[in-house]
Amino acid sequence: MSKIPVGLIGVTGYTGMELVRLLARHPALELVRATSRAEAGKTLVELYPYLQGLGIGELSVTEPDAAALSGACRLVFLAVPHGAAMGYAAELLGAGLKVVDLSADFRLTDPGVYESWYGVEHRHPELLEQAVYGLPEFNAGRIKEATLVANPGCYPTSVILGLAPALAKGLIETDGIVADSKSGASGAGRKSQVGMLFCEVHDTFRAYNLGKHRHTPEIEQELSKIAGTDMMVSFNPHLLPVDRGILSTIYTKPVKSLTLDDVHNVYTTHYAQCPWVRVLPKGRLPETRFVRGTMFCDMGLVLDGRTGRLIVVTAIDNLCRGASGQALACANLMLGLPVEAGLDLAPLVP
Repeated sequence: MSKIPVGLIGVTGYTGMELVRLLARHPALELVRATSRAEAGKTLVELYPYLQGLGIGELSVTEPDAAALSGACRLVFLAVPHGAAMGYAAELLGAGLKVVDLSADFRLTDPGVYESWYGVEHRHPELLEQAVYGLPEFNAGRIKEATLVANPGCYPTSVILGLAPALAKGLIETDGIVADSKSGASGAGRKSQVGMLFCEVHDTFRAYNLGKHRHTPEIEQELSKIAGTDMMVSFNPHLLPVDRGILSTIYTKPVKSLTLDDVHNVYTTHYAQCPWVRVLPKGRLPETRFVRGTMFCDMGLVLDGRTGRLIVVTAIDNLCRGASGQALACANLMLGLPVEAGLDLAPLVP
């Protein structure tokens, strides 16, 4: 059976690299166009020697061109920075293609909020209404019918999945929530910058963008939908001296007296049909190494009787679950495939 042809704009960043890795062995999708202005003319194996012998490595990188992509592909992934993706999306949608955008350009429903947090004018606000937020656990039905999917941010994925059951069941107060998140260095992208050099990241640990990280409005927007009321969250990111992974520790206040059994039952029931969300046994907490390179979101629950807090800890891989793997899951749904196609991955341990 012939495979479904797909394209990728932005093959040289970490998310583009991860998408190539996943598509190299996808059972039903074939990468037929990979684009980069800087690396056009090279083959993928020249950029990524690990593709040697995998077939996909012989594909030549080309300049991004909507007409060429529309003639060859049914769906295109956009792995380019915010601000650039919206223009490509408009062109590709106009050419009749389906689009999965890994940038932030279509995640926020209010263009004014987008512009205030990202400092960029939204040039295609008319597309925001048709964009579907790409969390498969919550929006699979809408993703199947979508032509444009806004792939969630990595931090928001870890926080939203962690809080959704408690908010949906009204277990916690909607104010005073603190999300303390730590990410590996690949979350900053592949661009050259002094703060991300090895000697600047290795053997240290730092907070950054406290109170002003751009994922904050995305987290608040999606949690508000689940809770049915406007929410404000204190989101506090940190940089870990590791390559990949996100660990989020989320502090909440229960609205009534609960037992750990009560909370654990709510979470396991909520995610009973979601094989990528693994609610760990009581007393266990997640680690980034146990989700590395996979779509899993591991989740641990702590009910702190002394402070009266319900603490939720989640772990995901920021590049797979937090970006490219999730984009591929959305593409699977948009193209009529099983959501797990090409994503049945075991963690890379150690």
